[in-house]
Amino acid sequence: MMNDAPFVLEPGRLGLADLREFAKSRRKISLDPRAHAEIDRSAQVVQSILDRHEVAYGINTGFGSLAHTRIPDDQVAELQRRLVLSHAAGIGPALADEIVRIILILKINALARGFSGIRRVVIEALVKLLNAEVYPVIPSKGSVGASGDLAPLAHLSAVLLGIGVVRHEGRTHSAVEGLNIAGLQPITLVAKEGLALLNGTQVSTALAAAGLFAAEDAYLAALVAGAMTTDACLGSDAPFDPRIHAVRGQPGQIDAAKALKALMADSPLRASHIDCGRVQDPYSLRCQPQVMGACLDTLRHAAAVIGRECNAVSDNPLVFADTGEVISGGNFHAEPVAIAADTMAIAVAEIGALAERRIALLVDAKMSSLPAFLVPEPGLNSGFMIAQVTAAALASENKAMAFPGSVDSLPTSANQEDHVSMATYAARRVGDMAENTAGIIAVELLAAAQGIDLRKPVTTSPKLATALAALRAKVAFWDQDREMAPDIEAAKALIATPLFRDLVPLRVTD
Repeated sequence: MMNDAPFVLEPGRLGLADLREFAKSRRKISLDPRAHAEIDRSAQVVQSILDRHEVAYGINTGFGSLAHTRIPDDQVAELQRRLVLSHAAGIGPALADEIVRIILILKINALARGFSGIRRVVIEALVKLLNAEVYPVIPSKGSVGASGDLAPLAHLSAVLLGIGVVRHEGRTHSAVEGLNIAGLQPITLVAKEGLALLNGTQVSTALAAAGLFAAEDAYLAALVAGAMTTDACLGSDAPFDPRIHAVRGQPGQIDAAKALKALMADSPLRASHIDCGRVQDPYSLRCQPQVMGACLDTLRHAAAVIGRECNAVSDNPLVFADTGEVISGGNFHAEPVAIAADTMAIAVAEIGALAERRIALLVDAKMSSLPAFLVPEPGLNSGFMIAQVTAAALASENKAMAFPGSVDSLPTSANQEDHVSMATYAARRVGDMAENTAGIIAVELLAAAQGIDLRKPVTTSPKLATALAALRAKVAFWDQDREMAPDIEAAKALIATPLFRDLVPLRVTD
């Protein structure tokens, strides 16, 4: 059950588990009042620089390669407005509302730490948009993940000026209408505020976090599906013996083996062939702890990086109120997010690739000792023949997308920004890959359930029987050919439910 109480945001203390729950809920937030003083002090530093007519990048200068151009004091507010409008140059399909929710809370979290020189009224306007569920329409493409996610964050920020488009309750409105829904009027930005809103890694980080959450769901479901396949194929749980994994010492492998062993515990199917003559199972069964353990370690490392970035101050320049300094640096460069996303992509591809091999094993009568393509009367029925082809297509697509985005870079801004991270693309494609892998696992769940049912009257373990019952509540046994796509979608929908989180006591993001 989702928590309906307002979430009190302590800047810099946002956990991934909270973010995961928040992304899917309609929960409102409030900013911890203890953050107000630092926000106000930071804004006062910016104002004092203007009052002294000093020159500081991002406050009264141009941007990027125009950083040496001094802007007169009476044009500083216009500078911020034009910055936002000129940078709203995104293209492509709009980001989903769930992603925009994450972007908004990450932006609020970063600005509220008090290093951005932005007034509290601007941060509070973002809070009101979020709480009113007024989501800026943000094109998904156009950021290279350096100097911040400039284009997408400009589309978000333009809404505060009354420019652009928003979504509310599934309908599209003008930005002015959206501001009215949230009880706001268009804001006039002052010095530093446009740049503080546009700089930052919040879009790439939000996409990476959403990809991570989807990858975790797929991972847990894949462990259950793999255990079901092992049982359906009369495979052995001996390779999951903890002693094997203890002597290697890889923590993810140890945890994956423990989970697989627990899932198969007390299985009558396993007991039915405990003394069979088979010496070894194929790698897709036997090496699950090694492959899935490596994926688990990779996802956990990525989660640590992304968790830190969710709380990062990543705009530029930064305002240090304790000394009154404004210092220019490069925290907007999203290389940590890009590399974390690239490693996640590899893990997600491997989770799906291993699952596809297990599906191929299930439908091969010579390997599984089950009816060909898992169906009575093979020949008259094609059964799971093309479902395995679908899984193969998805796995192959993931292989192509797994090529790292972070190794690519094109200079921008007249070579001032001469190395970029490509984090926004790198992170966005993890979500697409996780969707593909969820489709593969959905096919495996159906195929493994079919295999277990074909072994009746002998049954599977209590834990796997729970998964089987949940699946059978949505999808009937395949007794003769019918349209397969609705079954795959029904199985895929289960992956985002608590079912597999309840069956497997492993976590990536908690």
